[in-house]
Amino acid sequence: MNEKPSTRPLTFLDRDHSILAFNERVLDWARRAEVPLLERLRYLSIVSSNLDEFFEVRMAPQLAAFKSNERSGAQTAAGYVALSDKLHALVAQQYAIYNDEVLPLLQKRGVRIVSHGERDPAQRRWVKAFFQREVQPLLMPVGLDPAHPFPQVANKSLNFIVRLKGRDAFGRENEVAIVKVPRILPRFVRLPGGRGSKKSVFVSISSVIRSHLADLFPGRQVTEFSQFRVTRHSDLAVDEEEVKNLRTALRVGLQHRHYGEALRLEVSAGCSEFLSGFLLEQFALPPQALFRVPGPVNLVRLNQLIDQVDEASLRFERHTPGWPVQLVPGQSFFERLSQGDVLIHQPYESFEAVLDFLREAVDDPDVLAIKQTIYRTGNKAEMIELLREAVRRGKEVTAVVELKARFDEEANINYAERLESVGAQVVYGVVGLKTHAKMLLVTRREGGALRRYAHVSTGNYNPGTARLYTDLSMLTADRALTADLEQVFLHLASQNRLPRLKKALIAPFHLHKAMLERLARAAQAARAGKDARVILKMNALTDEPLARALAHASQQGVNIDLIVRGACILPAQVPGLTERVRVRSVIGRLLEHSRVFYFRIDGDDELWLSSADWMNRNMLRRVELAWPVNDPALRQRVLDECLSAYLHDGKDAWLLQPDGTYRPAAAHRTGGATQWSAQAALMARYGHRPQGDV
Repeated sequence: MNEKPSTRPLTFLDRDHSILAFNERVLDWARRAEVPLLERLRYLSIVSSNLDEFFEVRMAPQLAAFKSNERSGAQTAAGYVALSDKLHALVAQQYAIYNDEVLPLLQKRGVRIVSHGERDPAQRRWVKAFFQREVQPLLMPVGLDPAHPFPQVANKSLNFIVRLKGRDAFGRENEVAIVKVPRILPRFVRLPGGRGSKKSVFVSISSVIRSHLADLFPGRQVTEFSQFRVTRHSDLAVDEEEVKNLRTALRVGLQHRHYGEALRLEVSAGCSEFLSGFLLEQFALPPQALFRVPGPVNLVRLNQLIDQVDEASLRFERHTPGWPVQLVPGQSFFERLSQGDVLIHQPYESFEAVLDFLREAVDDPDVLAIKQTIYRTGNKAEMIELLREAVRRGKEVTAVVELKARFDEEANINYAERLESVGAQVVYGVVGLKTHAKMLLVTRREGGALRRYAHVSTGNYNPGTARLYTDLSMLTADRALTADLEQVFLHLASQNRLPRLKKALIAPFHLHKAMLERLARAAQAARAGKDARVILKMNALTDEPLARALAHASQQGVNIDLIVRGACILPAQVPGLTERVRVRSVIGRLLEHSRVFYFRIDGDDELWLSSADWMNRNMLRRVELAWPVNDPALRQRVLDECLSAYLHDGKDAWLLQPDGTYRPAAAHRTGGATQWSAQAALMARYGHRPQGDV
């Protein structure tokens, strides 16, 4: 018998607080004693990078609400204060782990970051020579006065503020100066070791500069100083309906991104009230936006130190992706796909196979046309060069380049221009929508007919992230699905009406409605006493209509498991509201990125893979793709590897509680149950498998 639904209204969890809760789960990896020390340092860096983006993208409306003293609505003054308190607590945890746990342990292993006070005379001489030779010529201290106003300070750049005593060359007592630190300078410099030394000793660039600040102000006395860093609003806003050339408009916007509204100010923990107050006033920030940190103001740059330490025992054991189990090296992809679809589970299986598919298409004289979406391809952009080579070989190449891929805009503009320079047809999708679907379509002449082959994926065409993100991609020659993809490419290029598709679901046209319809059918079946089961894996669940539909379905008796890596606004297991909804987040060595949607309704089941999360932007403001997995063997494989495995993870999983907090799944184990990691099991199953070992 179904539970009686509660008459209480469903209250969603706060999205911003949910994002910060995700970062707390990531930070847990920096605490784990079993994690190699350099990897713990890397997780600290990852959290810092995530928080940078949080401020750049999410905090502007919160700060605006605080400044205008908003008392109601989505953002309020009280909401800004509560969010700031959570951020301060999270940053405090970061630096406590950094200073009290990771650095002392690294020092025991011979890796040290030495301050000026800790350096021996030889090290001080070396640092001074380095400063005079490599650093000082690039620094331009600016003394502030009416003719030298406070300089423009770029987003996330390292700077120093200095308070001076005495008079300048003109007899004036201007007491504040700013020193910008060029981005070109390395943030960590390795000191030369003695002969045979196995130690890795570093100095930070901030330590190098602050120990020689007096050299920048001859004749003046430095009485106070602090490093500082400001984070600015960086989400580009371009009115596509008004601009004539989106690429040109974005180039202009990129020039101003580094100088958007200030949102956060980071200073050294010992920064005086005078200097911090001066900076807050310059950036028009309230006290809540000030973060005093006991260490480098930019932990993201710890990656530079990590990359310089050559000690395998301080890192994860290298994972080498196996060759996809369904592929035989040397066999033609076109020949193989005539036998059926191929599923690739990255990074357990190698993304190199996708590149090989494109290489074969470029080399094959029977391939007439290649169409591909470009969202994030990474810095090396081998795929761009392959597409350029395809043009040179006389093939028709169409690239749908998403210029508004956040923080990849400049790279994608450059890629678009490189493709256009050789004659590729480049389009930017549909006005007002981001093209987030991952599609590669190849048209080949076979006998007297044309045959299509395709690659579709839940993740990006980026060889770098393909080694770190879990994603599912599929190679297919399915006539119905490839015909659908052809229609999608035609729609993106011509903007003609999209015809009725046979297999694919496309946002913003079909996907949202289709998911709501399936949840409604599941609810109806459960209400009638029939079997109904929903399992969904995604990166974020923030779309309110979908969250409300999930809650309603659970109230009707549908059993729902959600595997949501990041933000989730739907509370789990609230009596009478969501007690049949279980939410877990898996935070592992790899970044969970695949999107899998499974519905079993009255004996019939469907399995969909998608580029889309269940977010309003993905469903209604982006071009997204979802496609069914119909092959029984592939469907079972996805169920086993992406859903069942993660539902049984007792090591890397966290369970969402009714109050919005998360608890480690390990804490819920009973008896002597073993902690089991889905990611570790999949790496062991597929890793280190040479090509051809099938």
